[in-house]
Amino acid sequence: MNDNTPTPPTRLGVLISGGGTTLFNFLQKIEAGKMNAEVAVVIASRADCGGIIHAERFGIRCEVLSRGQFADVHAFSNAIFSVLRDANVDLVTLAGFLSLIHVPDDFQHRVMNIHPSLIPAFCGKGFFGHKVHEAVIERGVKISGCTVHFADNQYDHGPIIHQSSVMVQDDDTPDSLAVRVFEAEQEAYPHAIRLFAEKRLIVEGRRVLIRAAK
Repeated sequence: MNDNTPTPPTRLGVLISGGGTTLFNFLQKIEAGKMNAEVAVVIASRADCGGIIHAERFGIRCEVLSRGQFADVHAFSNAIFSVLRDANVDLVTLAGFLSLIHVPDDFQHRVMNIHPSLIPAFCGKGFFGHKVHEAVIERGVKISGCTVHFADNQYDHGPIIHQSSVMVQDDDTPDSLAVRVFEAEQEAYPHAIRLFAEKRLIVEGRRVLIRAAK
């Protein structure tokens, strides 16, 4: 490939459990030319996920696979990654996907997640969505934010790629904080995907090092 050959878009698999706001953010960024990517497939954990509407609107393949359909997490994960392989995705993005999955060897460091706090604070089983912001306000911390990390087989546990901080205001409610954290997420997740696409991420144990841009 010479310097004038365009880099092919990164093929994304997007896993959702709710309204699909992160999926919609990706699609907007792609349309605006701010992400060299394409959403190859969407996998929803429930048939009533609002995000399915975004997939349909953009003509994207969408599969519904719920945890209750399968005997255990391994069977559930195998079904999900079978769809992702079939769609020939480069990177899997968890976009508010609430079910635990086990990442197979061929997808190690090819599954990303975003969490609405600065890991390791306010993360792990039971800390998701609005519950995170409620806990942040109740604890009285001064800085929150979001974390993009590679997913492993535990909740919010894999190597951290990028973090963005958000100041917690004295008059914040969980709702107002959630709005500002999501604004940070809208930039942080595409940024991490771009780093992946540019092959700038080096995983060393629990750490992710970022190569300088060429």
